[in-house]
Amino acid sequence: MSLRTYRAKRDFGKTREPEGKAPDTARKSAQFRFVIQKHAASHLHYDFRLEIGGVLKSWAVPKGLPTVKGDKRLAMAVEDHPVEYGGFEGTIPAGNYGAGTVMLWDEGIAEAVEADPAAALREGRLLLQLHGRKIKGHWALIRMRPANDENKIPWLLIKTEENMRPLSARAEDRSVKSGRTLKQIAASAGASWTSTRSSGSVQTRRSTHRGRPARARQSR
Repeated sequence: MSLRTYRAKRDFGKTREPEGKAPDTARKSAQFRFVIQKHAASHLHYDFRLEIGGVLKSWAVPKGLPTVKGDKRLAMAVEDHPVEYGGFEGTIPAGNYGAGTVMLWDEGIAEAVEADPAAALREGRLLLQLHGRKIKGHWALIRMRPANDENKIPWLLIKTEENMRPLSARAEDRSVKSGRTLKQIAASAGASWTSTRSSGSVQTRRSTHRGRPARARQSR
């Protein structure tokens, strides 16, 4: 696992995205953190991230996670991100890679059916149960064959087992970190990220704006 590609694409003197520490590849578990970030870049999409192998394995999902059993969504694999990125919320300035507004849309714990999730990803099939603040239920990540560009690997994110309870319009456009909408995050001059990492878990702290504590907010 390497953050070389992630770092090469960014100028950390111009963006507040975290540079990240060296990946800790020692920890292996069938339970791990997941993060979904709503990203209003050149095209609105959702970034689905799984903390596996000391990094956040990442996919860009243009239409968000499917919620009806059997539905499939395209998920394009992108570069690994540092685990600290799981606490990022704010605006990436124009002219930088991924310029736009990032919301911490959901986070929680993922359970893999496989004992070794990293090996399952290498094989191209990972079955997940997600326990998030918004997203709950079972999904599968299935790798497809690349078309023309070998550097862009398409996956399918498939809803399995059951339908998920629909989210309200409010929950769809509210951060689980700050309670803000995308528009409010973009308008905030003080948008920033902070994160703390303890053994076995990653916790996020509130950004410097004034807002209600995360525990007091409802996701639905």
